[in-house]
Amino acid sequence: MDAVIPQVVFYLLGLPITNTVVSTWIMMILIIILVILLKKFKPDLAEMIVEFIENVISSVMPDNINPAKYLTVLGTMAVFLVLANILSIFPLLVSPTANLNTTIALALVIFFAVHFYGIREKGVIGYLKDFAKPIFILPLEIVSHISRTLSLSVRLFGNILSTDLIVAIVFALIPFIVPLPIAALGMLTGVLQAYIFVVLSSLYIGSAIVIEENEKERQMLKRELAEAS
Repeated sequence: MDAVIPQVVFYLLGLPITNTVVSTWIMMILIIILVILLKKFKPDLAEMIVEFIENVISSVMPDNINPAKYLTVLGTMAVFLVLANILSIFPLLVSPTANLNTTIALALVIFFAVHFYGIREKGVIGYLKDFAKPIFILPLEIVSHISRTLSLSVRLFGNILSTDLIVAIVFALIPFIVPLPIAALGMLTGVLQAYIFVVLSSLYIGSAIVIEENEKERQMLKRELAEAS
């Protein structure tokens, strides 16, 4: 049970700081260091990573959508998740995503990002009209958005926690060469879960920002009239 529940390491201003929070802080420092090193010594590699993430996003979004507009959120999420999911391979560290609080927070970021981008593309009225069209499906839409947010968080949490537990058990029983393939499998699982999370997030955002053809024509006509006047 101790392996499942985050352990309190110390208290800061009366607030309990768990091992997953400490691991998150360490990971953030590592990300900053890696970005500085890549920018200084391997800018081409950094560009390749950005292009790869952008290609993943564009592969699931509508063809007429520019994925670079959503790279800030989805790209950051991808880098964070890849490192967070495999951080437990380092001694004394745990995967931040093995904490349900972390995965819920990440899913909530996507939840609000979906509505933010949808409103930004369509406007408040236009987005609400699409969100509840026809009006009787509004309760179903609300339930759908809540359930997929829970699904994102619980799926990620369950997969990372189970993988970390399996690796820990195997290392405890056979603490030499045999667990290494299991650790490699854990890393592969972590990268795969990050990919799934980002792909699903891209799909959700893509569905929120897609604009019907007649609405596009209306917006284009409105812009042309505004420019002519």
